[in-house]
Amino acid sequence: MHWLERTELLLGAEKLGKLKNSHVLIVGLGGVGAYAAEQICRAGVGEMTIVDGDNIHITNKNRQLPALTSSLGLPKADFMGKRLLDINPDLKLHIIQEYIRDERMKEIIAKPYSYVVDAIDTLSPKIFLIHDSLKYGHRIVSSMGAGGKVDPSLVEVTDISESHSCPLARILRKRLHRLGIREGFKVVFSAEEVPDEVTRPCEGEPNKKTTVGTISYMPPIFGCFIASVVIRDLIDN
Repeated sequence: MHWLERTELLLGAEKLGKLKNSHVLIVGLGGVGAYAAEQICRAGVGEMTIVDGDNIHITNKNRQLPALTSSLGLPKADFMGKRLLDINPDLKLHIIQEYIRDERMKEIIAKPYSYVVDAIDTLSPKIFLIHDSLKYGHRIVSSMGAGGKVDPSLVEVTDISESHSCPLARILRKRLHRLGIREGFKVVFSAEEVPDEVTRPCEGEPNKKTTVGTISYMPPIFGCFIASVVIRDLIDN
């Protein structure tokens, strides 16, 4: 009995074969990205590259898959790499334990991928990951803001040009317009309004300007939506 027996029963051998022959890049392994990575691995994708330069912090415990009392202080990428290999020992896995930007971003994105997942929180590298992925012809799905949201029924998947009522998506569209990008990639977003009182200025973290309140289930839901986009697109094309 093979561990992917039920997946093959659902999808069939041909589509499962497509997943086994796919290579997915996942950048960002926080509340959204780690769950996306795990679901993509469990679906049978044969090769993955995971990227994150952060360590596990106690404030991650309310929503992030790697965050446990026993894992505090460990690198997220290394922790998730061991977890993914524990799920699928045959997975061809590449672990990049760093924040990627500038020329390093171009170096990583220039490689061939079947799909790219953007689960980055910080705006500048997020923009350039999307820009460079499209430049090299990669399919990419991007996560918008899961913070400040509590209603999973409002989560949607759409082209970036059709996203609305999400502050991160609005800023992202504006910045990408300057680079000549108005459409052409999918986003997971929620139109749920974020109350002002759930956001506060962030101190002592160079990559974040604000902290937004979060609930345990919303980032994982975003991650599962992202995984579904990747998996369905891979088996249908």
